Amino acid sequence: MTTRRLLLTNVCLIVLSLCVAGCKAKTDAGLKDALKDKFLIGVAMNTEQITGADSISDRLIEKHFNSIVAENCMKGEIIQPVEGEFDFSLSDQFVRFGEKHHMFIIGHTLVWHSQAPKWLFVDEKGKSATREVLIERMKKHITTVVKRYKGRVKGWDVVNEAINDDGSMRETPYYKIIGKEYIKMAFQFAHEADPKAELYYNDYSMAKPAKRVAVVKLVKKLQAEGIKVAAIGMQGHMTLDYPTVEDEEKSIEAFAKLGTKVMITELDMGVLPLPDKKMGAEVSQKFKYDSIMNPYAKGLPDSVADVQLKRYTELFNMLLKHSAQIERVTLWGFSDKHSWRNDWPIKGRTDYPLLFDRNFQPKTIVSEIIKMATAP
Repeated sequence: MTTRRLLLTNVCLIVLSLCVAGCKAKTDAGLKDALKDKFLIGVAMNTEQITGADSISDRLIEKHFNSIVAENCMKGEIIQPVEGEFDFSLSDQFVRFGEKHHMFIIGHTLVWHSQAPKWLFVDEKGKSATREVLIERMKKHITTVVKRYKGRVKGWDVVNEAINDDGSMRETPYYKIIGKEYIKMAFQFAHEADPKAELYYNDYSMAKPAKRVAVVKLVKKLQAEGIKVAAIGMQGHMTLDYPTVEDEEKSIEAFAKLGTKVMITELDMGVLPLPDKKMGAEVSQKFKYDSIMNPYAKGLPDSVADVQLKRYTELFNMLLKHSAQIERVTLWGFSDKHSWRNDWPIKGRTDYPLLFDRNFQPKTIVSEIIKMATAP
């Protein structure tokens, strides 16, 4: 072999090895690496993951995500089941996990009518609590929880789901007993407990025009009263045909005009039929099991998986387009196995709404997101 041919062969081998290394690097890349210049990518953690019992998920969460949110362990019924008796055992572990892996930690949620402890809204006789008592209880809960994690939990879903889909105020016990001022009070109490923490308003069905208008009105009013809302959380509980990506985009643009960041806080995309196609994500809605409503119990057909892939791709294309306005995108659960949608609104179904399958393997959409995010 001539010197020239030998040189060309060596160059080709070097180029080939670099290509292989580059392909391997892309394959091994996590979502957080690909999206590092776009927005935070987060995931909701359940009890098994927080305690380390689900070590497989934990390793993959560490690889792919740079933000975590507490799925349940920071909700009122868990953290203060009895008045004055706080249980921080799980939430402490959750925060330590995030700190260990240098993640942006989100607390969820301080004020929510659902999954609240039974004692919160009543007196010792079971009658409705007075306005003064509920305000004091709300303040104590927010202050105690937020102060405990001051400087550690970076952002809080302060008020969750206060507006109906038609834009009217949801008549929660907070609203009925205190009045609409409870939202302002909750933000004030949280800010006083940790002035540096980001404070968010979080809700579902945010792509609906009436709700979009109502949230804009609410945040403008809070801003006019000196309350800083750092971001608006859009719960991304989607189906294969609802809501449209275009309506999601309109809400992102409307909320960004308020000077706040926007977050997709609870993203999943169910593939199963719903009793009402345009129903929101009200957790109290329950329907009787019917096998007709559980068509993919033995596996998801490729044709349906392809529709989901296309829709997820369209969604992330749009989110990447608006990355300057979006601070975080969080999946509501790590794998299909962990999703709340398996039991909502019909218990015992098999849904496939997340980016990782039941065997903890990434779906095609994961590599597609990486490809879109890293495209020149």
